[in-house]
Amino acid sequence: MLSPAKMKFRKQFKGRTTGIASRGHRLSFGSFGLKAMEPARVSAAQIEAARRAITRCMRRVGKVWIRVFPDLPISRKPAEVRMGSGKGGVEYWACRVYPGTILFEMDGVDADVANRAFALASAKLPVLTKIITRGA
Repeated sequence: MLSPAKMKFRKQFKGRTTGIASRGHRLSFGSFGLKAMEPARVSAAQIEAARRAITRCMRRVGKVWIRVFPDLPISRKPAEVRMGSGKGGVEYWACRVYPGTILFEMDGVDADVANRAFALASAKLPVLTKIITRGA
């Protein structure tokens, strides 16, 4: 799964996912894209599950670009642990997704294969998504 190789600080504040995407909101590489329509935190496992669904549906024809990277450490304290004694350890990595962010791009396949692949991938993600094309 995706995770940063090195971080300056192990743990971060939660932060907020308000507003709309000002970066990464246009197709840059492929001719089809999967766009997020609501804010959320997408974990590295969810990104990997969606990527696998896309590549299996494409039957390894064409190319896929992952446009998001999980660089936010999500920490959690173990179950039944008393209050205090600091912040919990890093449980998993996630990325903040804003409305309008392109999550995946695809090229080298026809439209019906792209629509089927992105429909399978969107079922693995915790956000409402929309399939976009280069022309629209």
